[in-house]
Amino acid sequence: MKLYISRIILGLFLLCSPFVLAQHLSKNQFKVKGNCNLCKERIETTAKKAGAKTANYSVDSQILTVETDDNVSPNEILKEVAKAGHDNEKFQADEASYQALPACCHYERNSTQTSEEHHMHAKAENEFYVKGNCESCKARIEKAAKDAGADSAEWNAEKQTVALNFNSQKTSADAILKKIAEVGHDNEKYKANDSTYKNLPSCCLYDREIPFGETNPKVHTEETAEAAHNHNAGTSHEKNIEGVTVTASKASTSLNKKEAGLIFNIDKKELLKAACCNLSESFETNATVDVSFSNAVTGTKQLKMLGLDQKYTSLTKELLPEIRGLASAYGLNFIPGRWIESIQLTKGGSTVTNGYESITGQINTELLKNSEKPETSLNLFADFNGRTEANITSISKIDDKWSQTFLLHGNGTFGDTDMNDDGFLDRPKGTQLNAAYLLNYNDLEKSGFGSHFGINFIKDERTAGQVGFDKKIPQDKQSLYGVGIDISRFQVWNKTGYVFKGKPYQSLGWMNQYTFHQQDSFFGLRNYSGKQHTYYSNLIFESILGNTNHKYKAGASFMYDGYDENYLTQNFKRNEIVPGAFAEYTLTGLKYTLVAGARIDFHNLAGTQFTPRLNFKYDITPQTILRLSAGRGFRTANIFAESQQYFASNRTVQILENGGNIYGLRPEIAWNYGASLQQEFKLFGRKSSIIADFFRTDFQDQVMVDLDRSPQQLTFYNLEGKSFANSFQTQWDLMPFKNFELRFAYKYYDVQADYLNGRRAVPFMAKHRGFVNAAYSTNKNDKGGFWSFDTTLNIVGKQRLPDTSSNPSQFQLAAYSPSYSVLNAQISRNFNQKIRAYLGGENLTSYSQSNAIVDFKNPFGNYFDGGMVYAPIMKANFYVGLDVTF
Repeated sequence: MKLYISRIILGLFLLCSPFVLAQHLSKNQFKVKGNCNLCKERIETTAKKAGAKTANYSVDSQILTVETDDNVSPNEILKEVAKAGHDNEKFQADEASYQALPACCHYERNSTQTSEEHHMHAKAENEFYVKGNCESCKARIEKAAKDAGADSAEWNAEKQTVALNFNSQKTSADAILKKIAEVGHDNEKYKANDSTYKNLPSCCLYDREIPFGETNPKVHTEETAEAAHNHNAGTSHEKNIEGVTVTASKASTSLNKKEAGLIFNIDKKELLKAACCNLSESFETNATVDVSFSNAVTGTKQLKMLGLDQKYTSLTKELLPEIRGLASAYGLNFIPGRWIESIQLTKGGSTVTNGYESITGQINTELLKNSEKPETSLNLFADFNGRTEANITSISKIDDKWSQTFLLHGNGTFGDTDMNDDGFLDRPKGTQLNAAYLLNYNDLEKSGFGSHFGINFIKDERTAGQVGFDKKIPQDKQSLYGVGIDISRFQVWNKTGYVFKGKPYQSLGWMNQYTFHQQDSFFGLRNYSGKQHTYYSNLIFESILGNTNHKYKAGASFMYDGYDENYLTQNFKRNEIVPGAFAEYTLTGLKYTLVAGARIDFHNLAGTQFTPRLNFKYDITPQTILRLSAGRGFRTANIFAESQQYFASNRTVQILENGGNIYGLRPEIAWNYGASLQQEFKLFGRKSSIIADFFRTDFQDQVMVDLDRSPQQLTFYNLEGKSFANSFQTQWDLMPFKNFELRFAYKYYDVQADYLNGRRAVPFMAKHRGFVNAAYSTNKNDKGGFWSFDTTLNIVGKQRLPDTSSNPSQFQLAAYSPSYSVLNAQISRNFNQKIRAYLGGENLTSYSQSNAIVDFKNPFGNYFDGGMVYAPIMKANFYVGLDVTF
């Protein structure tokens, strides 16, 4: 009987022991830097050797999850992980350990470590991060530590750490840090009460923008499942350890070293360097994109990349088609600068998952939707020539899963600006009302679902032409030349993604968008109007083949465009229906990354189109990266919408049909090839980089816009012969001393085409361009205030101008334009984290084109032409602005 009872007791003990043991295991999460599956294996193995019962590392989220018993210190695990070469939230790997890692494991070291200014180094066992600012802070922190039972305490202002010596039988690090927070000092475990912090002496008010931590701190990671198609959606992970969340000051513009393609990430901090009232002005401090006026009457701006017009670059918003079709001419004005969270700029062939229209690259804009706390911002802007703008942005959390963003923009131009005294407005007058609402759902951790919904409405009305023109009076009832442009635009979209449970590498995403665009306009006595209905859908599945070194995406897309255009008395109506399918494979090796993709689209008017694209990256060394790319793209030309800059003239439109189904023309098809070399090095003890790239675009077919056949004609026809664009750019980024950034760039373009009159250089494209950008900011004061100074110099070489030799001599232009320079500058003052004021000037060299409008005295005559623009129209202009965050 006793034996029977003992067996029962033993069985119950064995049955319950796992649960008893489990109660003594604690689950912790750490931020650890890694780059690939080799990193994952190394980190997990090291953690287990250091005493972790279980260890699981996610390369995507950069989070190491471990289970430990009471006998194992989390610090010891992190210390061993750092010795293995991996920076983490408490310890930084030494340079030798990092360099000993394979090339594929060389992660970006400045993305989780603080910048040089914060002096964050590895800590000793009983050394803890504590925020402070001066000698008074030191005395207060050390006294609080001793009051909590510490035998001794020494706070280091430079490292922002306190070294403690205490008897663990009498007190604990947790109790000491809690006491330090109670006297007003944030630390890696506890956050001080706001009222306590505010009651500190002014000299003690440290910068709280970069928090060390709080009770149950959250480590914020970027959701990488592309199926969610929300590259800015954040997820959070709870941890209950003595951890530290350290945020680096990222470069305002950076090149993504991990991507096979040449992709630049432009942060909203970069957009604050200039006026940046809309997307067309967001690239004034960027060397890759050329911004120029396209018309002397309507004052619109256009982008050019790799030596080709904006229409050959895919312009997306939230990875959905945006500025295309009827929006081509004025669409850049429809994305306010203050709405932008980030921009991703891809040079050359982009991924096939985003469509077939990209030829020279892709520019994707992400709208504001991420904030750790509710935030409402007001921006007011005015220039000295009658332009005013106001922006209100509000981001708030509804609950743990839902968040929302309200975006409101209004602008008006009310002054008559005519700096060159030609009787024409240098820029149109009018107003724009732009409103958007974004709703985000994020439950990726639990259910695996994430979703983003958006709606946007725009009403834009512009009047241009001769000073004194009254839009309310019918065109034929007044003698002045006028231009009227009224645009209404509505969009609604949704992106939903699902990440499979237990398979963070496998996801499914679906994007849908509907766009309605209507334009009613007149240019003198010429009328142009158009309506466009667009529906776009894209379904993407992403997974791996065996392991994460072999990834693939596959999916299907659908595009519908309905166009109804009227030019003069002619009506042009068509429906484009394009179902398509695509697949993309990514191979990641020790030193290389290969992305190969292809798509097939069944266009009802352009026929079946096959689009292959290839991107290859090879890490010669961790600091030397070679990239190669090749790909095909095709698009259908919207000849009227894309050539509106020439409507403000007396050119007659002629279409030489060539058997195509769109305006009688064939679609445009081009191949793009590119190579780039990126070299990083240390200069003045700081990171510096040089990038050189060369791209060539060869058109298999192209819709030619011929301005040379006759100054009184605008002729469209398909290419017969060759058309190509060679683009070379080199860029050098450096920091000579703290807080001072310099960027130098040189660009060379050779863009030629076979016109009906022979091979010519494409007009309005300078062969040589230079670029210099300098940015300096002062250190923050005790209230978080600082000054910023930014200046940008653009040097533009001579450009070929359209042939006007058949005009009377007084209306002829030179064969080439003169070279010129444009200087922009801005000074801004951040008074604290909530108020910022800025003053700036554009075109401070005051260079302007003297003959922007040909025969401006006779706008209804045969020789009037407002489309011959190669330089700024307006002289120096100054502006002021104010940003307030609530």
